[in-house]
This record gives sequence, structure tokens and C-alpha cells, in this order.
Amino acid sequence: MKRLLFAAVLAAGALSTGAQAAERTITLKVKNMTCPACPFIVKKSLTRVDGVKKASVSLEQKSAVVIYDDAKADIAALTAATAAAGFPSELSN
Repeated sequence: MKRLLFAAVLAAGALSTGAQAAERTITLKVKNMTCPACPFIVKKSLTRVDGVKKASVSLEQKSAVVIYDDAKADIAALTAATAAAGFPSELSN
């Protein structure tokens, strides 16, 4: 019985040390935004990506700030989403 309990504790410890998802915030430079409707389209394309928690898009700055779960989304998925909507983007420096 002690061996079984020890094995269960050991297994639980091994599971808890795995990589955990992190919330990330990035800024994308977004091209082709020329009118007041553009930010709404970009925001909608970003928020449809699984793992995106929030997106804020600025026409004036031609940028998007995205908060996402890095276990579900990545920069490639975010830039692909904006490009598919007609607004190519890249990570801002």
C-alpha cells in the first residue's frame, strides 16, 4: 500500500512540473489600414484565433495589441489571421 501511495504522489508531482501556458502580450504592425472600418475587421480576425483573450487595434498607430494564451496561439497564427483578412502584419519591435 505504501508503494502505491508513493507512486501516486510521484506521478502527481511529475504532472505538475510540465510546461504551463503563459499569457503573452504583443504588438503587431498592421498594413493596409486606411479607413475607420479597418480596425474592426483586424480585431475580428484576431479574436477568432483560438487562445486570443483580447485585441486592441489602432488605425492611427497602424498597430494591434494582442493578449493571448501561448499554449493555444502563436505569432504565426495571429499574423496569418490578419493577412487572411487583407491586412498583413508583423511583430513590432
